[in-house]
Amino acid sequence: MGKHVEAHDEVETPARQHYTEKDKSTKELQISSDGLIPGDQLKEFIEGTIKSKIEGSSRSSLTYSKPYAQRINSLKMPMGYQPPKVQQFDDKGNPKQHVVHFVETCNNAGTYDDHLIKQFVRSLKDHSFDWYTNLEAGSIDRWEQLEQEFLKKLQ
Repeated sequence: MGKHVEAHDEVETPARQHYTEKDKSTKELQISSDGLIPGDQLKEFIEGTIKSKIEGSSRSSLTYSKPYAQRINSLKMPMGYQPPKVQQFDDKGNPKQHVVHFVETCNNAGTYDDHLIKQFVRSLKDHSFDWYTNLEAGSIDRWEQLEQEFLKKLQ
């Protein structure tokens, strides 16, 4: 009967037996008595590892990664779209009023729903801009989520 081992970001071999806790996965791989891993398990492990790397789960604090999901990044603005001039939030005003003004200004210019996410950074400066740049990469998936995070942080 085969044995169970924890899956890692790297396949464990006698030459490579050092791992940090960060690299470990909780998923187990079944290894046969002759040391082979079933193809479907290996494929799933590789796909999961690649997906986590692409989604920026280990982004460097020295580089900027967009805080919104790839789905949002793929959204295209309408042909001929001109970004509206929006007021910048300076951390002194009312954050809820800022959101209302931002949404209405963008809606009047033809920006709605999740397209607002891509424009919101233009309305921030000072500490609120710092907050935005420190959001986890890919963590925002819809406008309502970004709005709630902003209001929660600044109220």
